[in-house]
Amino acid sequence: MSASPAPEFFPRRTPVLTPVLVLLAFALFGWLAYRLYVPHAGRVAPVAGVLTPADRRALLAEHRAKETAAATSYGWVDQKAGIVRLPLDRAIELTVKEHGPK
Repeated sequence: MSASPAPEFFPRRTPVLTPVLVLLAFALFGWLAYRLYVPHAGRVAPVAGVLTPADRRALLAEHRAKETAAATSYGWVDQKAGIVRLPLDRAIELTVKEHGPK
């Protein structure tokens, strides 16, 4: 008989607590990253002078309507100087007629 210990047939098992702690650490890190990096715009109180997205859309629609009306109608820019505003199509026709092939 030999004095050496008998070989172990089953490896030592890792305690259950270690994987649980590792998973909890990852969960804590994920929660912390979420809290710090995800914007929470729904909880921000409105600031005076700052427009909401709906207000900006309304202003853009109003601006586009004014620009469309100016680009498609006649009007005076400076009546004393004789400067008028023409619709774009008419201005193009006059420019082609004036500077076209002669």
